[in-house]
Amino acid sequence: MKKSTDSASLVEVIDRILDKGIVIDIWARVNLVGIELLSIEARVVIASVRTWLCYANAVGLLKHEHDREQEELALA
Repeated sequence: MKKSTDSASLVEVIDRILDKGIVIDIWARVNLVGIELLSIEARVVIASVRTWLCYANAVGLLKHEHDREQEELALA
C-alpha cells in the first residue's frame, strides 16, 4: 500500500495555521443615494497564543501599563 505524500491531513493543516497564523480583513460599505446605510469592518485573526504574542510584541501591541501612563502624561 502506497501512502500519498501530497495530501495533508486536517491536523497538519490546523497545526500550520496555528503556527503561522491567518488574518482575514473585511471592509464593506453600503450606500444608497449617497447615504451610508451600513458599514462593516472586521479583522479575524486565527493563530496560537504563542504566535499572536510574538506578533503583538513585534508591532508594539504589548506595551506595559507604565509605558501607557508615560505616553498619556507626555500627551497631556
